[in-house]
Amino acid sequence: MAAATASPNRKDCATMSPTGRPTILIHAGAGPLSAELVERQEEVREALLDALARGRAVLERGGSPEEAATASVRAMEDFPLFNAGRGSVLCADGSVEMSAALMRGADRAGGAVAGLKRIANPVLGAREVMRSEQVLLVGGAAERWLLDRGLEQRAEEQFITERQLRRLRERAQADRGTVGAVCLDGRGRLAAGTSTGGISGQPPGRVGDSPLLGAGTWADGEVAVSCTGDGEAFIRAGVARHLATLVGCGRPLEDAARRALGEVDGLGGAGGLIALRRDGHWTMPFLTAAMPRGIWIAGQPARAHVTDLRAA
Repeated sequence: MAAATASPNRKDCATMSPTGRPTILIHAGAGPLSAELVERQEEVREALLDALARGRAVLERGGSPEEAATASVRAMEDFPLFNAGRGSVLCADGSVEMSAALMRGADRAGGAVAGLKRIANPVLGAREVMRSEQVLLVGGAAERWLLDRGLEQRAEEQFITERQLRRLRERAQADRGTVGAVCLDGRGRLAAGTSTGGISGQPPGRVGDSPLLGAGTWADGEVAVSCTGDGEAFIRAGVARHLATLVGCGRPLEDAARRALGEVDGLGGAGGLIALRRDGHWTMPFLTAAMPRGIWIAGQPARAHVTDLRAA
């Protein structure tokens, strides 16, 4: 029963009243409150606000929620302090392996990629897969498929940063963060996107929850979810779809999120999530010391929080 009653950080389990207005939520990983996060919090905050602005621009020009989610996640992949894309952590052998997923709520179309070493923005790879008949492509074959479709590739060495090499050498605390976005447009349509470099020091070939629809990423006609944390626990709990099922059965969004994260806690894991309902309700709970996050609602200023535990 513990898994059903464990509580996330109640100070950031806030829920807005229904708005129905275009809305974007983002996260940049749940984990410890590191010294680097404290020291560079203004940089991180500006990166979060930029990611919100990129997604907002898409929605304001009439773009779809999946394109808005892609734009926000892509901006975070390009920021070197986030564990995705350019800032991805390294595997035990010093290589990089990136994963991402994108899902559209209107028809549950989804695309995902895993084990990428050279794609500049993995979320664009997930978008390309979503446009195909496939759902998940992995490794070198996926990269060749994406190259044939014109996606930008870089030398693997460009993803292997000195910062992450140092963290790997020092056996720094495992970084389980991801980046993610959930978006609602003015027509009530939802989408979710998630991208990650995995866990620092992970064995090559390991795949977490981020690219697995229903575990780390989910969107349907009622709710969109992006998760971050201990991927194995999120997979075993099927967190994203579990939350959506609870909402579909009439549970309030905050209660559904609490119960879903309680499953993670009951399995010995930790993390957080962002979830957005089609009526505008949202929640961003987390079980860890920190989860950089942000929100934009049409007609309101964008807000981002990095090290504090106040509701966004």
